[in-house]
Amino acid sequence: MLRVGLTGGLGSGKSTVAEYLRELGAEVVEADALGRELMEPGQRVYDEIVRGFGPEVVNPDGRLNRARLAGLAFNGGRLKDLNAIVHPAVIEAQRRWMDEVFARDPAAVAVVESALIFEVVRDARERGDNLLADWRRRIDRVVVVTAPDEVKVARYAARVAASGASREAAEADARMRLAHQVPDREKAAGADYVLENSGDLAALRAQTGTLWERLKAESNKSRQRLSLE
Repeated sequence: MLRVGLTGGLGSGKSTVAEYLRELGAEVVEADALGRELMEPGQRVYDEIVRGFGPEVVNPDGRLNRARLAGLAFNGGRLKDLNAIVHPAVIEAQRRWMDEVFARDPAAVAVVESALIFEVVRDARERGDNLLADWRRRIDRVVVVTAPDEVKVARYAARVAASGASREAAEADARMRLAHQVPDREKAAGADYVLENSGDLAALRAQTGTLWERLKAESNKSRQRLSLE
């Protein structure tokens, strides 16, 4: 078995790499999807968010207004407050998912796609949470997908806005979000594997294929109780 964290800044192309790995045979889960489930009414995370951020983040239907919550977090200087609620719960959900995967297939390569692996570590260290700060306890290999920041901004804006003022607002939002993320150079320095994605999808697919062969080999070594080095 092998526990893999796949990360990269917004617009880096990590979701594309995740899909390629899924096609090749990896088990893949998106941290964002786990987070959305935990933020639904009736979940402990939902209750903590409402308690901490107030009823103004709740829609008339009882669900969270994620745009308003994001505004309070990013523009209101409360991102760390939100992350302190969400991150530990998402990490625990990832652990349970991996346990289920390996119970079915002890030789599986289980990939968690998450934009914030290094940010979770950074924030945990600031809170004094030594368990979350030590990502090697829960992840065997980290893969970082990199791209120039302007390419990331353009990709994000193209995905969420059409043109004109909405496009400019999306670009500004992308830059604000990137400012809160750990820079690529720092992520790459702490990663086991780095994939570069400036826009050539054929090249990215080829890099992912090479990566997959390495991950499979390392998973097989783990199963045989051999060194991964």
